Amino acid sequence: MRLPVWLRMSPVTRRRVARFRRIKRGYWSFLILTILFVLSLFAELVANNRAIIVYYEGQFFFPTYAQFYEMDVFGQEDEFGFTDVEADYRAMREQFAGTSNWVLMPPIPFNPIEMDFTYDAPPPNPPDGRHILGTDTRGRDVAARLIYGFRICMLFALALTLVTTIVGTIIGCIQGYMSGWFDILSQRVIEVWQSLPFLFIVIVLATVVRPGFWTLLAVMAVFGWMGITYYMRTEMYREKSREYCLAARSLGASNGRIVFLHLLPNALTPLVTFTPFAVVSGIFALTALDFLGYGLQPPTPSWGELLSQALSPGNRRNLWLVLSPFAAISITLILVTLIGEAVREAFDPKQFARYK
Repeated sequence: MRLPVWLRMSPVTRRRVARFRRIKRGYWSFLILTILFVLSLFAELVANNRAIIVYYEGQFFFPTYAQFYEMDVFGQEDEFGFTDVEADYRAMREQFAGTSNWVLMPPIPFNPIEMDFTYDAPPPNPPDGRHILGTDTRGRDVAARLIYGFRICMLFALALTLVTTIVGTIIGCIQGYMSGWFDILSQRVIEVWQSLPFLFIVIVLATVVRPGFWTLLAVMAVFGWMGITYYMRTEMYREKSREYCLAARSLGASNGRIVFLHLLPNALTPLVTFTPFAVVSGIFALTALDFLGYGLQPPTPSWGELLSQALSPGNRRNLWLVLSPFAAISITLILVTLIGEAVREAFDPKQFARYK
């Protein structure tokens, strides 16, 4: 079964992909980041206070994405005698020791919003066998919050990049192809819109509504699409004067077909090149807003909120709380930056240009 024409890679694109694979620092960074992101999508199987599998009285239960009550399923009561509460799987694992029943817990048996006050000293508590990266100022597992925070950061950055890239590409292509008065007027609108203070608007919004994932995504998408329009507009101006565009016009092709089926595939170099750096910008923006307190609200796992805790005067001596979020953010941004540099090098038009 052959792919549609618009899904097939041209010989130049295949050479670019092959060149990207030869740039080892970018290729291995892409593989590492992809594996980490896929694993984060199943974070509930890595860090959670719910068991992955429970074998009880000859039956298997999978509580990760379900809720089972003490008395209804396992015939137990909690320490206060209540039967309508969710089962404590960590305690159940200890109770089942030496019996035919067993419990398989995730590697980190704590969820990111669960507070652990079993220590004699108040939180934050240093790393030990119970919490491999310690706990934060509210007794929550730092490792669990880092994992879930990574998933939120990546999903936010990818969604923001996708939305802003699509909107900016469409508007930039129309500007460059139509030119004339439409281009002049739309450029003036973009310049005025771009001059609005983004951070001030977010602060005002945070005082009116409770910021959430979709709210922040919508606000940042409204202000984030303008940068790519300049590059796509320039590419359209250059490509529409080529012979293949004139040939498509002479054959009676519509403007939409010319722009999106003929011109756009030949103007993807800046789009592909800037996409990894747009992901970096999205991660950094969300982390910065969370750090300032205008991003995702507690108890949502957030790298910015962990940084805010780490940099508070009373926690700077707690190295586990300081180093963990800094290391996670630094490694992620380095990986994405290496991918971006490799993509930019692989898609450099000079690599495939021939001069006679």
